[in-house]
Amino acid sequence: MRLRHIEIFQAIRQTGSISAAAQLLHVSQPAVTKVLQHAELQLGFPLFLRIRGKLQPTPEALALEREVDKVSESLQGVRRLAHNLRREPGQSLRIGATPALALSLLPPAIGEWTQRYPNIACELSSAHSRELVQSLLMREMDVALTLKSPDHPGLKAQALAHGVLVALAPRGYWPQAELAKPLPLRGLAGAPLIGLSSADPLSARLDSYLEAVEPPPRVRISVQTYSLARAMVESGAGLAVIDPFTALGASTTATCIRPLAPPLPITLYALTRVDEPPPHMLASLLEIFGNRAQEQLDRL
Repeated sequence: MRLRHIEIFQAIRQTGSISAAAQLLHVSQPAVTKVLQHAELQLGFPLFLRIRGKLQPTPEALALEREVDKVSESLQGVRRLAHNLRREPGQSLRIGATPALALSLLPPAIGEWTQRYPNIACELSSAHSRELVQSLLMREMDVALTLKSPDHPGLKAQALAHGVLVALAPRGYWPQAELAKPLPLRGLAGAPLIGLSSADPLSARLDSYLEAVEPPPRVRISVQTYSLARAMVESGAGLAVIDPFTALGASTTATCIRPLAPPLPITLYALTRVDEPPPHMLASLLEIFGNRAQEQLDRL
């Protein structure tokens, strides 16, 4: 099948008729019919049968559909990349961050940065580390903030700040006299812990850290994001081991924070592409990010 065949095939699958497919693609109905006939001639079998006035896919068409969708997604990726390559550099800056950092670090840092560069447009987005890496490679963003260093040769990581994971618990969970001290590892024994999804970059490190705890923490609830873990702690559902940026945003009347002992270090990274110089204003932004992050970490 040619790309034009695939385009017509998907339009008919989406709309259910040749006339509607023609309207969707902004071409004439005879043009759609001609391309469909040509595709079926080359394939040697029909793709659609008319049943009660609508075109229904044949079993062969349904078998092809998954592979056709893969080709279509790849083509869309090429189009997105081509569009991004046409973008004029220096007129705007596209910034991505993981959900935890987007909520805690981006707002104050971007507010300060836009005062320095009032004529530069700024586009912000939030995604998990894996999606941030893909967006950078597709040139859909210029810099990404994450707590995980990438293992991709097309990206480079700059360390902006260093901290440790912390334990967040409902207010009253620990005695008042212990709040000024780090939480020893044995303090997590048998604790009602809000677990992290296995897809989280820090999940494996946390699991390894907790292997020495006996009895192990009781994990009955697992979440996808640190922000959701924080919300569960605020509701009184248990305690969580999360990044300090998210923990510092929790309600001080409902929760309390303690660093772990021994500490479990984390690093805040700024990811950029290795094959092109970063925008000139990016150095200033990363400086602000690093300073703001350190300010928050010092509060612990």
